[in-house]
Amino acid sequence: MKIAVVAITRHGIALAGKVVAALPGASLFAPEKFRAEAEAAAPAVVQCYSGKVGEQVPALFAAFDGIVAIVSLGAVVRLIAPHLGDKESDPAVVVVDEAGRFAIPVLSGHVGGANALAGQLATALGATAVLTTASDARQTLAVDLLGRELGWTIEATHAEIVRVSAAVVNDEPVAVVQEDGRGDWWTGHANGRSGPLPATLQRFSRLEDVDPQRFAALLWISQRAMPADYAAQLAGKVIVYRPGEAR
Repeated sequence: MKIAVVAITRHGIALAGKVVAALPGASLFAPEKFRAEAEAAAPAVVQCYSGKVGEQVPALFAAFDGIVAIVSLGAVVRLIAPHLGDKESDPAVVVVDEAGRFAIPVLSGHVGGANALAGQLATALGATAVLTTASDARQTLAVDLLGRELGWTIEATHAEIVRVSAAVVNDEPVAVVQEDGRGDWWTGHANGRSGPLPATLQRFSRLEDVDPQRFAALLWISQRAMPADYAAQLAGKVIVYRPGEAR
């Protein structure tokens, strides 16, 4: 990820030096009046600006995959609000307090990678990642991230992702059918899950072994086309994952 680290105070800039060091390729953005402090904290990767920090937001949104703001949470919400688009295009935004105690994803937690970025910062700074998304809080599957680090692609509408995600976090019965692809998608999950797969997620090796009426949703990991009869029964409650490799 291409990351901009934004700090607006002396103490924030000192912490920003540690953040930049922990994120290869990150750049520090700081007010011109603190140029000396910024260049000392992050030599060679500093960009100083004149004027208000809010005036920098459109350019940061356009040029970076992620923004780490060492600014108060309320201020960041107000600064980014006029520029929000959708989770497919908005950058990941993480707020870190000046004491380096908390890393809080604010925007694009899953798809944009803010949750994962907060985890990186927590490790680097000895901080606590404050993850409020239901799948992270309950350590269950984030359906929009399944297989992402393995190069899998997702075939589903936004409405289907929302419905299936709700089924997972509400502990409804969900079938997980894997016919292709690597089998370590849980232990190698993007969110770093280490415990057992939740009991409400039942695994199958063939779609034909599943009774769609028994499940609130279905996750299908396969390279083949959905049989017509199953497509009709699963309409609106299935996510299809296409692995790039054989299991």
